[in-house]
Formats: sequence, C-alpha cells, structure tokens
Amino acid sequence: MRNFSRYLYIILFFFSFNTGFSQKGKFEIKNGDFLLNGKPFTIYSGEMHYPRVPSEYWKHRMQMMKAMGLNTVTTYVFWNYHEEAPGKWNFSGEKDLRKFIKTAQEVGLYVIIRPGPYVCAEWEFGGYPWWLQKNKNLEIRRDNKAFLQECEKYLNQLAKQIVPLQINHGGPVIMVQAENEFGSYVAQRKDISLDEHKKYSHKIKDMLLKSGITVPLFTSDGSSLFKGGSIQGALPTANGESDIEVLKKNINEYNDGQGPYMVAEYYPGWLDHWAEPFVKVSTEEVAKQTELYIKNGISFNYYMIHGGTNFGFTSGANYDKDHDIQPDITSYDYDAPINEAGGATPKYKALREIFQKINHNQLPEVPKPVKIITIPSIEFSKISSLFDITDRQKPTVNDQPLTFEDLNIGNGYMLYRRKFNKAQRGVLEIKGLRDYANIYINGIWKGELNRVFKKYDLDIDIKAGDRLEILVENMGRINYGAGIVHNLKGIISPVKIGETEISGNWEMFPLPFDQFPKHTYQHKDITDHSPVIQEAEFRLSETGDTFLDMRNFGKGIVFINGRNIGRYWSKAGPQQTLYIPGVWLKKGRNLIQIFEQIKYQHSVNSIDHPILDQLAK
Repeated sequence: MRNFSRYLYIILFFFSFNTGFSQKGKFEIKNGDFLLNGKPFTIYSGEMHYPRVPSEYWKHRMQMMKAMGLNTVTTYVFWNYHEEAPGKWNFSGEKDLRKFIKTAQEVGLYVIIRPGPYVCAEWEFGGYPWWLQKNKNLEIRRDNKAFLQECEKYLNQLAKQIVPLQINHGGPVIMVQAENEFGSYVAQRKDISLDEHKKYSHKIKDMLLKSGITVPLFTSDGSSLFKGGSIQGALPTANGESDIEVLKKNINEYNDGQGPYMVAEYYPGWLDHWAEPFVKVSTEEVAKQTELYIKNGISFNYYMIHGGTNFGFTSGANYDKDHDIQPDITSYDYDAPINEAGGATPKYKALREIFQKINHNQLPEVPKPVKIITIPSIEFSKISSLFDITDRQKPTVNDQPLTFEDLNIGNGYMLYRRKFNKAQRGVLEIKGLRDYANIYINGIWKGELNRVFKKYDLDIDIKAGDRLEILVENMGRINYGAGIVHNLKGIISPVKIGETEISGNWEMFPLPFDQFPKHTYQHKDITDHSPVIQEAEFRLSETGDTFLDMRNFGKGIVFINGRNIGRYWSKAGPQQTLYIPGVWLKKGRNLIQIFEQIKYQHSVNSIDHPILDQLAK
C-alpha cells in the first residue's frame, strides 16, 4: 500500500508538471498591483495569433516563449475567422481557440484574450465580417443598435469558449481586453461626440461582463489617447510607450492615481506593406527597452513575439496621405524575436539572456527548430487561361458594375465584362477601383490599374464588337483608421471612357477562390499577361518547412494540398517567397496550384530561407 501511494504521488506530480497549472486560482488588480493568488505578479507576455500559425505548431511556439522567459501569451480573437457566414460559427480544427488556450496552460503560460470586437492586427477588415456592410442600417464601431446586436452575438459565442478557461475556473485566462485602440478612432472621428463614443465602448464592456467574463478587463491605447479610449472599470494600458514617467503619469490620470503599469503592445518589430521596404527594429534597441521595463517593474507584452503568416486572404490594409491603400504582405514575420517559421533570431537570444538574469531557475532549453527542406523544380503539366473558367459560368448582369458585397463574396477576384456595339476611344477611368485590376480587350492585356499607386485610368481603344474585361482583385479591407467604414470591394463607382459613363449590360463573374477551381486544362494558347491557372503534382520523401521561391512570377496566389497559403506580388516586393508549413505537406504525392495574373512560369521550386526584404527594381 505504501508503494502504491508513492507511485500515485509520482503519477500526480508528473501529470501536474506536464499540464502546467490546473488548480483554480485568482488574478486581480488591487492596491496598484497585479495579484496572482494574492502575490504581486509582473506580466511578461508575448503576442501570438493562433490563426497565423498551424495548430500543430502552437505548442512549439509557446515552448519557445517559455524558454525565452515569458510567463504569458496574448492573442487577438478574430470575429470574421469564426463567423464564416451569418450565424455559422466555427471553433473547430485550426480555429479551436479552446485548444490554443489549453495548450498554453500545458506549457505553463497564462493567457490574455483580446476579443475586440475590433482588433486591427493588420487583419482583413480589422476582424469584422465583411457582410456587416450589407446591412444599410449598421455602422461599425458606433453606438448603433444593429451593430451592437451583432457584437453581442459574437461576444456570447466567444464567451462559451473562454469563460470555462478563466483562472477562477482552473484555466489560464487572466485578463480580457474591451474594444481595442479606441482612443485613436475617437481622435479621428470628430464627427461623433465623445459622449456617443463612450456609450458605445462601455456597452462593449457591459456585454463582456454579461457574457460571463469575471477576470479583470483592460483597454489598450496610445498613452496620449486615454481620454477617448479608456473605459471605467477597465485598466488602461499603453501601446508603444517607452518613457516610464509618461507611462505612469497617463495611467495614473485614468486609474485613480495608481498602477499597475502595463504596455500592452511593445513593438520589437513592425508591420509591412507591399511595394514598401521591409521594416526592421534593432536587437540593441529592443534589449535596452526590455531591461528598462523590467528594472521599473513594468508589465509588458511583445507585439509580436511571433507573427506567423497571413494565410489565404486574411491580410488587411492601411492607408495614408500618400497611399489610397497599403495592403499588408502575406508574411507576418514582423521582424519578431521568433521568426515566421518559428526559429530563434539574434533578438530572441538577446532577450533570453536578459530574462535568465532575473529568473531564479534555469530557463527551459530552447526547442529544436522545425526541419527545413527544399523542393527541386516542379514542372507544371497543366496550364490554362482563367477565361476558360469564366466563359463556362453564367454571369450576373446589371446596368452598373456591382460590388463584391452585392454579389455575396468577401474575398478573391471579380471579372467585369462588357461588349460594345460601337467604338469607344479615350481614357478608361475607374475612380472607384477596389483595389487592383488588369484590363483586357478580347482577352488581350492592355494595362494595369492599381489603387496602391493611385493609378485609376488608362488609354484605351475599343472597336465595335470588342469585349472589354476588367479583372479586379480585393487586396484586403482597411483595418485601421476612420477609413474602415468605407470598405466595399470591386468597382464601386461608374466606369467612364472619356466623359461617357459606360452603363448597361455589365456581366460579372465572381471568383472567390475559396477553393481552387476544378478544370480540365485543355486550353493551349496562353498570351502574354494572360491570367492563368496552373497545377502540378510533386512527390516528397520527407516533409519539413520550406519557402516557395516566387521571384520569377508576377502576382497571384498559391494553394498547397488544397490550402491557400497566401498572396505573392513579386513584381512589387518586398516579399519574394511564400512560407509552406511542413505539417501541410505529405510524404508521397502533393499538389500545388497557382493563379498567376501577369507573368506565368512553367516551373517553381522552393529554397531553405525566406526573402522578405527585396523590393522590385
């Protein structure tokens, strides 16, 4: 009996060690401190978003965080990732938020949840479902009945996932954020009163409480924007604030003159746009700021500790005075301490040394990196014009071009076609282009229009009987700023040639590419700049992560074994490769499918490293 008790103790000890912490606990904000089970606690967190990392790699990335010295993982929750269509919710498979949270607990990390409903995050539409725009009575981020009803549905669905995993129920969730960076939105939307802004943000807080959230709430804003962004009953935290005295002063003003003090987003890297240089932040700068926070007892969250990838059509876009749109690249590497493929960077190693100095115990060993492989040249045996597909579809016909939203597609492409009974010559103008288009006459390429470069017109010569085709790509909805409320895609204004508005008999062919089109690939004649779909099989004797080399291609998307791994735009850069997770490859037969808009190639290969900082010449 004594031996049985001894073995039982060993089994229970082993189980508790390998599952992190599983007892009910308490996390609170009291007397100016974060208290974990009654003792002062400093949050050393890293942000990692589960949709940007294959689920098979979640544990590895979290172990990397733990080995660096962090005690918490923070994640946004993306509303549009889970509500796939109105009322159709998915929290399974790659979208299993509970599994992500439980994995953190197993590794020994606490969890902070940032559910929005608005999240920014360089994510399509800031996390909002695109179809919210179809309701003409709804305005996002506002005290609007129709919008708040949708928010409440979302937060109630989310609560089912996270309420049972709060620390007081034995889970690792210690805090939840209310709204996100609302102060900057308030500053930009001066057409709305501060009182109305506050009514809206406090209603979001009330919804979270009503849904069953009992852990502390917090807000996250630039430290000069607390007036608009702070919410009574939620701890204000500052984004990007490096000055300790400024941090404390602003938090004190909106938190009864006391802490705790937290930087909810400290940036060890930065986001990146197509056609703009890849942004880097030095290791020395990040290490110095980290030491300053630690020395002053400041809690903080690295945004990002590990960025991952904007798979599929999930990347969003920004804009500024010089750019009508700045689409985010597919890689979300972010120059983060843990790179896109989960590897330790020099920045990671420097930070680990800092955390080891303040840790009484030896930090865990850094996990081994995922194996990297290369794939030799894959020859495309099947190539066909995209027009072969649209020619077999039945179009929607309307007097004016319709938007993506009008035709119930959120992402991808739309082909607009019109036949002309009489000649038209002059400047083709599409001021309402959203976002990128190639122009064809009778299937022959005539030029490119591009919202990124503010190019909205093109000289054109159409003869009687000609067919004009405009292939439009949605490059991601705006995710930050006041412009987020203007996010329709496709062609959203009349098309003109000269001063003449072209109306009547517009044909539209939606091409959402939610899956790659099935095709017989019998087309032989591919002209220059023709949009093509191409397909090939390749075999692997081993699997591993790899980077598809797209430098010889132009612009398009790639599917691997049925998964859309993202957009490339080699003609612009700076990203020239696409990350392929090894867990999405198979020993034996694999399938690659590419939609290329402007410069197709007969073969493709992969290399053993990413190219993320090479702008096109």
